[in-house]
Amino acid sequence: MNRASLEKRPEEVAAMFDDVAPKYDIVNDILSMGQTRRWRRIVVDAVGAAAGQRVLDLAAGTGTSSEPYADAGIHVVACDFSVGMLKVGKRRRPDIDFIAGDATNLPFADNSFDATTISFGLRNVIDPKKALREMLRVTKPGGKLVVAEFSHPTFAPFRTVYTEYLMRALPAVARKTASNPDAYVYLAESIRVWPNQDELSAWLTETGWSSVAYRNLSGGIVAVHRAVKPAAPALD
Repeated sequence: MNRASLEKRPEEVAAMFDDVAPKYDIVNDILSMGQTRRWRRIVVDAVGAAAGQRVLDLAAGTGTSSEPYADAGIHVVACDFSVGMLKVGKRRRPDIDFIAGDATNLPFADNSFDATTISFGLRNVIDPKKALREMLRVTKPGGKLVVAEFSHPTFAPFRTVYTEYLMRALPAVARKTASNPDAYVYLAESIRVWPNQDELSAWLTETGWSSVAYRNLSGGIVAVHRAVKPAAPALD
């Protein structure tokens, strides 16, 4: 898969991530110049889960994003559709529950989690709105959703420079560091065509989430969206 569109074939995307799994975290650190770790800390803070709560970490890959929850005594479930990624993570962190699953048809019961989060994975889902509805279904009433995703820089001149980096520099760096450079061409293009901050906010509202807000990171390269599942109506 070399071209990005919103009509993705899940089996091709999963195979792509299976292929890059062994070096995925290392390459991400290089391409983001170390920013991914800061972004993930901000996501954990936004989720704000407490010990004993249950958190669903979607698009968890090798579990890098899940580790802070487990280390804090939070029951985290790392879910991803790439079995290759999950295998790498399970070898490193056997204490974390790694479960293969499709974000558009999650293998969990209604109201199972105190919070749900997905970092840098929503744009790879074949039907993002359906996935957002599934996240709503499995989250408890009053529970949180936190979505971290690449977005659109807010300063127009920087946005132009950033787009050039995505389409030229990122694939070039990946060719020297990654096992499957074409995968990073796809990733660059998927970032470029992804909706902006306000459009994603509208998707969240449309799919049933409330109290939608977002925070720009690194000048809008990344946006962290937050939302809440409406509380269940009181019974008469």
